[in-house]
Amino acid sequence: MTAPQSRHRRALAIPLGMAMATALAFLPDVSASAADTTVTATAGAATSASDASDATSLSYVVNVRPGQGTSQRVQRAIGRAGGSVVIAYDEIGVIVVHSSNPDFAKTLRKVPGVDSAGATRNAPLPAQSTTDVGTPKVLSSAQVTEADAEAADGQDPLEPLQWDLPAIKADKAHEKTLGSSKVTVAVIDTGVDDTHPDIAPNFSAAQSTNCVSGKPDTTYGAWRPSAAESPHGTHVAGEIAGAKNGIGITGVAPGVKVAGIKVATTAGYFYTEAVVCGFVWAAEHHIDVTNNSYYTDPWYFNCTDDPDQKALVDAITRASRFAERKGTVNVAAAGNESYDLASDSITDPVSPNDGTPSDRMIDPHKCYDIPTQLPGVVTVAATGAKGLKSSFSNYGLGVIDIAAPGGDSTAYQAPAPPATSGLILGPLPGGKWGYMAGTSMATPHVVGVAALIKSTHPHASAALVKALLYAEATATPCTDPYDINGDGKVDAVCEGSKNHNGFYGWGTADALAAVTR
Repeated sequence: MTAPQSRHRRALAIPLGMAMATALAFLPDVSASAADTTVTATAGAATSASDASDATSLSYVVNVRPGQGTSQRVQRAIGRAGGSVVIAYDEIGVIVVHSSNPDFAKTLRKVPGVDSAGATRNAPLPAQSTTDVGTPKVLSSAQVTEADAEAADGQDPLEPLQWDLPAIKADKAHEKTLGSSKVTVAVIDTGVDDTHPDIAPNFSAAQSTNCVSGKPDTTYGAWRPSAAESPHGTHVAGEIAGAKNGIGITGVAPGVKVAGIKVATTAGYFYTEAVVCGFVWAAEHHIDVTNNSYYTDPWYFNCTDDPDQKALVDAITRASRFAERKGTVNVAAAGNESYDLASDSITDPVSPNDGTPSDRMIDPHKCYDIPTQLPGVVTVAATGAKGLKSSFSNYGLGVIDIAAPGGDSTAYQAPAPPATSGLILGPLPGGKWGYMAGTSMATPHVVGVAALIKSTHPHASAALVKALLYAEATATPCTDPYDINGDGKVDAVCEGSKNHNGFYGWGTADALAAVTR
């Protein structure tokens, strides 16, 4: 199997009326140290962090004991090894470096005080562009008009097409509250179009940034996707906090604030340095919940017995835990490959996706999809319009924490009229709306419910918000047998009890319980 061109695989984009396609579409005030200015070695040995003309320069993370003193000592070693520091996150002991020295990571791993070091990518800076496979299905003006005619009093025009809202009782929750404007969720993703009429009323520019380089770029509008980039982040942001304003769709928590933290390159790669920056930014800018509908490139699974991959796991673990200690709940998509993440082995055919991939057998207990499988992260599986595990959704007892609507083919799970698509409707850049599907779309539903919990319990810690999220979920028993396409063959095996199992975790997210308990 060859590597798919799509760089993030938590969303599926499928045209209306078609069966589920297999092609994947899209799926700080941490004190940065004096390393904000580039540290160089002997003349010509290091590469400028902003020099994209050096086709041999790679990006690295170097993990040290947290604290400025250790970081500064290691920074001097970085310079001697031919590296240039982009930024040092001293609070968590993660240093982002560029170097053209092919032995850079190997050299740094021998330096006293370095816990781990590794390359974050295989392709030279900048990563080569690719084309995503498939596009979202854009709603036509006729479909918008038809949906508006079906809307009841109090509904936004496209709400009749949003079968996913009643599936988690969000419509009933909105009769109680829309959520608090004092709660902010951040979409760590491809960028958010804050000019969209469904997003603009709730957007927080002050809490938004561009982290693609590994260092926050706070230039106004830097969080937005270009016209050539994926609409994924915009769709996710609208699913969470689309305003209830008489326009378009309604989000799960339409009264909360939403920020955009752009971490994907133009080519759609989510590299470690950008993800670390995203979590640290969220931690230091009072973000209550983060949405992570991606896996960190270039490895689908990062094996801790490989020194480079171990460094990536270390860096993102430190960053996500730092955010949680600061009060942020981190929520991530489980993935779309129908993998049993609790199994003994999985064949990963796509890693590294920016190099030369090959089939490799991995143990998901030792090789991790990050941030999805990191400790403390809420892992989300997808369901379709009938409430069953989506045909594509990953699963696994002890890995999946909760489930929510992510869509599925109408051939498998058709919604009740007036909804016509089994996919999830959301905003697209440029003032449009369209359908997408995947665990990417399930995750923002859980983020929205977590935001409603935080609105109801404003002083709740991250741990308490997660505990309430699980306790208030609707218990969903295993689908047994699970034959989603009706061909007489079991497509996946669900293990566990009614209250906790590999398909639905602790159950299906419940927005009404979030605002009434």
